[in-house]
Amino acid sequence: MNLTRRDFLELAAIAGISLTGGNALAKLDRLNPEKLMEFQSVGNVTLLHICDMHAHLKPLYWREPSTLLSHPSLVGEPGFLCGKAYLKYYDVTPGSLRAYFDTYIDFPELAHKYGKMGGVAYMATLVKQIIAERGKDRVLFMDSGDTWQGTAVALFTKGKAVVDVQNALGIDVMVGHWEFTYGKDRVLELVENHLKAEFIAQNIADEMWEELVFKPYTIREVGGVKIGIIGNAFPYTPIANPKQFTEGWTFGIQPERLQQFVDELRNEKKVDLVVLLSHDGFSLDQALAKMIKGIDIIFSGHTHDPAPKPIFVNNTMIVIAGSHGKYLGRLDLEVKNGKIRKWNYKLIPIASNFIKPDPEVEKLVNDIYRPYEKKLSQKLAKTEQLLYKRDTFYSTFDRIIGEAIREETDAEIVFTPGYRWGTTVLPGEDITVDNVYEMTAITYPDVYTFEMTGEKLKMILEDIADNAFNKNPLYQQGGDMSRLLGVEYEIKLGAPAGKRLRNVKVNGKNLDPNRSYVVSAWGGNLYRAGKNVRPDHRPVYDIVIDYLKRHKTVNPPLKSNVKVLDVKCGCPEKGGICP
Repeated sequence: MNLTRRDFLELAAIAGISLTGGNALAKLDRLNPEKLMEFQSVGNVTLLHICDMHAHLKPLYWREPSTLLSHPSLVGEPGFLCGKAYLKYYDVTPGSLRAYFDTYIDFPELAHKYGKMGGVAYMATLVKQIIAERGKDRVLFMDSGDTWQGTAVALFTKGKAVVDVQNALGIDVMVGHWEFTYGKDRVLELVENHLKAEFIAQNIADEMWEELVFKPYTIREVGGVKIGIIGNAFPYTPIANPKQFTEGWTFGIQPERLQQFVDELRNEKKVDLVVLLSHDGFSLDQALAKMIKGIDIIFSGHTHDPAPKPIFVNNTMIVIAGSHGKYLGRLDLEVKNGKIRKWNYKLIPIASNFIKPDPEVEKLVNDIYRPYEKKLSQKLAKTEQLLYKRDTFYSTFDRIIGEAIREETDAEIVFTPGYRWGTTVLPGEDITVDNVYEMTAITYPDVYTFEMTGEKLKMILEDIADNAFNKNPLYQQGGDMSRLLGVEYEIKLGAPAGKRLRNVKVNGKNLDPNRSYVVSAWGGNLYRAGKNVRPDHRPVYDIVIDYLKRHKTVNPPLKSNVKVLDVKCGCPEKGGICP
């Protein structure tokens, strides 16, 4: 960590410590994270929350998006805020630790200043301090899912490594989404035999028996308050991920059933509070709060939004705690006679450079990584450019993946899914095998090459755009727009379904609806919509690893292949990638 004297003074001011009479770095190393993450306790209940950790057990860099677009009627509202608009909305000081954690602005410079983010051993330190402060009977720890998938150690252990970490952190209740990509048998095995937390979902049913697969809710007493917690798994799991993983299970939002459970908890179980633990997404949960009566708090997940303040829809408070283990949400409540009288909320950044790791959890993580350390720490290439994942249409890490696939298959067009999870590598740093898996570690990684007509290609792109940019959040099925190499286009986000894309070009020439193009794709079943599928297919991570070994240095362009016609997104001033 490269800190100037001015940086030391600024960090000391944040921390509230004096740097006189001793070594400055030593004092920062001994810094009590509770001082850095100061919080005013309230009432008799503390609800802790994480979401979308995507199996990131160690500290990492994770850059928030510089474009976060949707239908024009939604942009600028919570869930679709980034950069300067985010800083203004949440009153965050530019250049601060909070700005570094929450926006893309000056990310490489602030990364050198503040260091890496997250890490479960560092989170565990804060959790244990909160429990020591409040008492175990006053604290409940919830996880909104997308926890078991996203890194090599998660993939290699089929989620077990992450379940062990959840147990060590003391997670009490969770819901799921990417968890299901290990297959329903593996999910049930982990839930029944290994996970100490309750896995709940009111919206997953066995199609044959018409019975719920998991408990729809749980009731916990916290600080003398009876809390009913209902689970909502990601409603579009069989669409967002190959449906063979959950064959025979039905999902969906199920608002009627949800209302019934809310009423049951209120009227029959006589709970003091009704909580929805959700993996719906921030915008969808805002829409759901307008439909369902009687939910006090929604702990949201799926869309990775770092929201430092709750939002209120009708009488429902909604919070969401970012992603990748960067944050710990803390909500303190004073509850009397079934009503929230006072509350205080903080999205605590896990600033791992200034928190002492919990030794037990640190040992657990080291033990998990030890069998794979030699393979995962292998250095493949250096990057001259910031490698990031998250943005609406384009990312530099996805560009590397696309180039690697095209070099392997000689395809005219490369599709890469718009997953929100991954990692960030700073300019000048080495790209490791672990980094590649952090971008590609899924249970269906093979790259398929096939033929597809221009007409079919356009139709599929329009369908993906409708999933991403539908005016109604209830129909937004998650993820950013699929990344394309070899294709450029213009898009009007507010246009009707099927009419958003304009001026589509393939390698500089107008898209020919009647021509067959050679397409390579991974991360889904797109090849099933094509023809003449090649029999050879390799995992995407193997293709990218080999590519990086050959090239040694990468420098992907920042310019996007997509131009947005009807939404201003607040481009970064210095060579940004705003479409």
